[in-house]
Amino acid sequence: MGGVAAMASPALHRSFFSPSRYPRLTSISLGPLRLSPPRCSSVAGTSYSRIAADRARLQLSRDSIDSLQEVIQAAAKRGAEVVMEAVDKPRSIDYKGKADLVTDTDKRCELAILDIVNAKCPDHLILGEEGGVSGDSSSPFLWCIDPLDGTTNFAHGYPSFAVSVGVLYRGRPLAASVVEFSGGPYCWVTRTFTASAGGGAFCNGNKISVSSSDKVEKSLFVTGFGYEHDEPWATNVELFREFTDISRGVRRLGAASVDMCHVALGIAEAYWEYRLKPWDMAAGVLMVEEAGGKVTRMDGGDFTVFDRSVLVSNGHLHDKILEIIAPPSKKLVEKGFDFSRWYKPEGYVLDS
Repeated sequence: MGGVAAMASPALHRSFFSPSRYPRLTSISLGPLRLSPPRCSSVAGTSYSRIAADRARLQLSRDSIDSLQEVIQAAAKRGAEVVMEAVDKPRSIDYKGKADLVTDTDKRCELAILDIVNAKCPDHLILGEEGGVSGDSSSPFLWCIDPLDGTTNFAHGYPSFAVSVGVLYRGRPLAASVVEFSGGPYCWVTRTFTASAGGGAFCNGNKISVSSSDKVEKSLFVTGFGYEHDEPWATNVELFREFTDISRGVRRLGAASVDMCHVALGIAEAYWEYRLKPWDMAAGVLMVEEAGGKVTRMDGGDFTVFDRSVLVSNGHLHDKILEIIAPPSKKLVEKGFDFSRWYKPEGYVLDS
């Protein structure tokens, strides 16, 4: 599965989109405007979003980024409304794999999000979990949409799932919104995380930052497990055991965007996982970086959302975590497991 051509979901075409059922937003211009000095800082040296912010501002003004952020928030909010309408109702469940669920709500939520994106930014490229690739492959803007991150939790009414929308600019996360669902049956509530490159990270409008913990034994971690029970899965089971023994605990919640937002919020110190997809990570990694954290691959290498492993942390603990996580991750590569980039739309150009 080295690229979008290998994806099971067919690409969406514009004729597939139903007529708008929601208020349309007027188009915005995201053309070159002015330069702005970077405002982002990181506790752990040059950060992923700082690089994105510096490069983006060679092309985009702060006003342009803020305008795009408004579209992203509107799209995520509309998607969350679709999910909220469905949370306490019977689900229609299908299977992508033996245990990989998809519901009618996933599909309806993505269509609602796409309705806004195509009205507002018709010349952008889109990568949706359910619909695949659509739009202009020559655009530097790529929308990575996970309409319902944590579908299994949603299907069971378990309170850890979210709507996740992130936009890349030349492969770097530029702006994002994650609407997290918590509470439980008959008492569901949401909170909204937002971030933009160089603009900080926020939860319900309140600026957030990663924790200051620099001791593994005083930290809480989060991880996740994919559906393939192979050697990378077994490797992470062993990492789960090891970190459980030396920390305050390791949680497995089942929604990557939520896990990363919790690191950004400062209520967990780090999160890692193998074989996530771009729509799983595009929004969450920006939240962490803009909250002052750090993002790499699990082997310690430079990260893009098309990579097959991710480690996000508060920055203070990053090197200590890598001392444990990196060696087995590198060993998997040496054994021939494919950790090359995947799900990058054909023709989409990344910054070098």
